Amino acid sequence: MIKKIIYFLLLILLAGGGFIGWKVFGPTVNAPEKKYFYIKTGDNYEGVKTDLHDLKIIQSEFWFNQVAKKLNYPKVVKAGRYEIKNGMSLFSLIRMLRSGNQVPVNLVINKIRTKEDLAQKVAANFECDSLSFISFLNNNDSIRKYNLDSNTLMTAVIPNTYSILWNTSPAKIFKKLYSDQVKFWNNERRSKATALNMTPKQVYTMASIVEEETNKEEDKGKIASVYINRIETGMKLEADPTVKFAMKDFGLKRILHKHLEYPSPYNTYRQTGLPPGPICTPSSKTIDAVLNAPQTNYIFFVAKPDFNGYSNFATTYAEHLVFAKAYQNALDSLIKVKAAKATTP
Repeated sequence: MIKKIIYFLLLILLAGGGFIGWKVFGPTVNAPEKKYFYIKTGDNYEGVKTDLHDLKIIQSEFWFNQVAKKLNYPKVVKAGRYEIKNGMSLFSLIRMLRSGNQVPVNLVINKIRTKEDLAQKVAANFECDSLSFISFLNNNDSIRKYNLDSNTLMTAVIPNTYSILWNTSPAKIFKKLYSDQVKFWNNERRSKATALNMTPKQVYTMASIVEEETNKEEDKGKIASVYINRIETGMKLEADPTVKFAMKDFGLKRILHKHLEYPSPYNTYRQTGLPPGPICTPSSKTIDAVLNAPQTNYIFFVAKPDFNGYSNFATTYAEHLVFAKAYQNALDSLIKVKAAKATTP
């Protein structure tokens, strides 16, 4: 009889141990709907535990408490963006949270035009909001140490994919962008800029205009050569994209004469030379297209009349007028066709 009782007690102990083992080491954790769990800076243990339970990531606060206390997690809560996988154990989950083993954000920067656009993109991906990031960018003390001002600020941003922790501060996010820009401007690129009698910031600014002029890689170098030649001959750049930037009207389809008079240091129809800063963030390919621009005699360019995205280039104004007239006639015909279709029942 005693043996049976002992055997029964052992079974109970084994079952209890198995149950506890399942709760601690079993696949009891559920992934949240959006895969990631966020802990904000300043969040405490009780808040984290409640959020995990409310999101149904953990099934029981009791067992979470038991394991968390054994691992001393309540005293070392760390902010971050954590990837929660289906079938994790409580032990693995808490160990990950305690170590702060978060998954970085891949911040993808393509072409953006203003620092406000940059602030919105950062706010959409990181803990800091757009107000705190734009406040950093607008603080002269913040950017002066990088030898930047309100006009040249965006030259620190090279379109790329940046791996940055979610709870990184605005200052450190910008420092990361700036550091990668410093690496981009290696000795070879700096030497090429010097050969063009330009600083890296000026090359970046010219590239931003080229970026807005065309998406055809084959034309970028030739367009850059046009602007280089205009600068060398003392002509105004007269670049339409700078007018749009000056007016902050990026949806403007056609630049009319009245637009050319818009008062702004960015309006290159009124101002000689490059604008005081970039009008967008050009790709590294576009920057290199400027640095490697072919030597030409081109002074003018205009879109081809077949609307294939490429341009006709000219060395004389008379030649340019021929190309411009062909494009204008094609554009007028296209508008008439679209208008006729719109009125056809």
